[in-house]
Amino acid sequence: MSLVIRPATPADIPAIARIYAHAVRHGTASFELEPPTEAEMTKRMQALRDDKFPYFVAEIDGKIAGYAYASLYRTRPAYRFTVEDSVYVAPEIHRRGVGKALLEKLIEACTELGFRQMIAVIGDSDQAASIGVHKACGFEPAGNLKDIGWKFGRWLDTPLMQLALGPGATTKP
Repeated sequence: MSLVIRPATPADIPAIARIYAHAVRHGTASFELEPPTEAEMTKRMQALRDDKFPYFVAEIDGKIAGYAYASLYRTRPAYRFTVEDSVYVAPEIHRRGVGKALLEKLIEACTELGFRQMIAVIGDSDQAASIGVHKACGFEPAGNLKDIGWKFGRWLDTPLMQLALGPGATTKP
């Protein structure tokens, strides 16, 4: 298995949209109910790229196996040093280290950009794999929002995890 992590490009959108559509239709990693179109996914990618946020894809033997990006945790100015991570892996590639590799690259890029905190907003407390990969990358539990999403006929929690980046809150930005 030859794994390469590289910056995402618009040419990756069909694969990214396919991976995300599966997550929306079959999982709780996303609280969206209908998968967005490729055009919408292109707009979302472009907005992140315009704002200089990192956006990566993982390739295995030339095929897109997953993707990850960072975005602002919240839009109010006081949150400007805090990002939220998003990581999605193709279902046929789960549990092969792709998610961890993507998250490690994202952490590195966000640290280099001067962000101080990364928040994981995990869709559903049953997402053991996502919780595990975040824990393996140093994230700590930061809370759990109980029963705030309704999908697949049941209420879903949203666990929150947090990682200090670089000096974190030990110095001024």
